Amino acid sequence: MPAKNNSANFIFTFLGLLTAFGPFVTDMYLPALPALTGYFDTGISMVQMGLTFSMIGLAAGQLFFGPLSDKYGRRRPLLCSMLLFAASTLACICAPNIETFVALRFVQGIAASGGIVIARSIAADKFKKKNLAKALAIVGAINGIAPIAAPVIGGLVLKAVGWKGIFLILLIIGIILGGLCLHFHESLSSPRRSKEKLSQTFRLFKTVLQNKKYLYYTLELSFALAMLFAYIASSPFIIQNHYGYSPLAFSLFFAANAIAIGLGAAVSVKFKSQENCLKTSCAGMLFCSFGLLATLPDNPSIIVFESLLFILCFTLGLSFTVATALAMNEARANAGTASAVMGALGFLFGSIVSPLVGLGNIMLSTGITLTVCALLASFAAYKAVRSA
Repeated sequence: MPAKNNSANFIFTFLGLLTAFGPFVTDMYLPALPALTGYFDTGISMVQMGLTFSMIGLAAGQLFFGPLSDKYGRRRPLLCSMLLFAASTLACICAPNIETFVALRFVQGIAASGGIVIARSIAADKFKKKNLAKALAIVGAINGIAPIAAPVIGGLVLKAVGWKGIFLILLIIGIILGGLCLHFHESLSSPRRSKEKLSQTFRLFKTVLQNKKYLYYTLELSFALAMLFAYIASSPFIIQNHYGYSPLAFSLFFAANAIAIGLGAAVSVKFKSQENCLKTSCAGMLFCSFGLLATLPDNPSIIVFESLLFILCFTLGLSFTVATALAMNEARANAGTASAVMGALGFLFGSIVSPLVGLGNIMLSTGITLTVCALLASFAAYKAVRSA
């Protein structure tokens, strides 16, 4: 039987691993895409469908696991998601053809989504206000760092043991998380759970979406995440193709910007007012995005480009933490459903903007995409702070 109360260190470690889970599922195997085309004897577009379907699964799965965790508690749905993940990951390793592999990646994404959505819900169950912000600082930092770090780790694993080794490591992580789930004590007591019938549980989406402050904070977070996805999608081409740096040097740039996101998340809890932190974040995003829009078409030096990106990633780290904390505070009564909407919108916005940076001149399209997202994020933050 699990202990009645988990330690704070256990909770922070558990939340951190759950949050990193989704980005590792989608991004860790990116370096293996060329190897998969040869293994399955198929084209690049079919292999990329594995990434697309895993992201769809991550978005759709959160909409399922979130309300489910509001009705049945956090522990049981989380255990189910880990079991499903272990089974689907093992099946990916044994997939006989690319079509089966793509279908299994969709199932794998659904399973991994349970960890993401329930991690935010557990944080809202366990902590309030300033303490919630501290807990979500960890979640926010990992949420920003994991998508950047995962491909780098995947590349090292690929070189050492091949693409199946990447999925084997994901399987081991899933098994470890399943073991931690057994030690985790339920954070949502029976009296606090949704009393609706299962068929009516999903009506909670309407209740959550009618909360304007929550919705505006969630939109701000989603546009900030869209900026991160735009950066991830464009920077390999800009740094390697335009500036001519090697893949190793590109990984170092990625690592530096991941540190910036982590620093931003850590600094966010130092602000006396979360609203002021959000305003600072939006001001920084606007400054950097306009700076990139003004300079990228004129081929700035790598120092100017990376300096603006570093500051931008720092401000994104601020935003990921405080926007999540403010939104979850507003919808604490239905934390699972609120977390589901937040996660699904983030992946949806990211999937929309990622191909936009590749339209036409990537230097110009990247600047435009980042600037539009920064403007929309700032507008959403303004409306949230001003809402009654």
